[in-house]
Amino acid sequence: MNALKEHISFQASALSLRSARNNMLASNIANAATPGYKARDLDFDREMAAKAGDSPVRMTASRHVNSLTGVGADRVQYRQPLNPSLDGNTVEMSVEQMEFSENSVRYMSTLEFLNKRVSGLMSAIRGE
Repeated sequence: MNALKEHISFQASALSLRSARNNMLASNIANAATPGYKARDLDFDREMAAKAGDSPVRMTASRHVNSLTGVGADRVQYRQPLNPSLDGNTVEMSVEQMEFSENSVRYMSTLEFLNKRVSGLMSAIRGE
């Protein structure tokens, strides 16, 4: 049974993280007009590395830009705006929409990979 769990656990973890990130990005978009709202996000690569037991992703050059700062207890990070607003809201619709779209496509890809793994297991169980 552990072998079956290990066979699909990576894709299942990725799917769970993608879903949580989609919810967070959707919340950012919904609060685009809320004064003082801080745009939140998850560093997907860092979270997957943590789940896999690897070290966190590191910037390898001083010119690399890290647009997420501060890690809370729940590993949520806050996005630094490119164009800060006067009301303190850090949501930039173009950035949030792009991140949401990209994450949604990756969610669907991850779901497809997971479905293929389950289908492969079902074929093996049936002896096909």
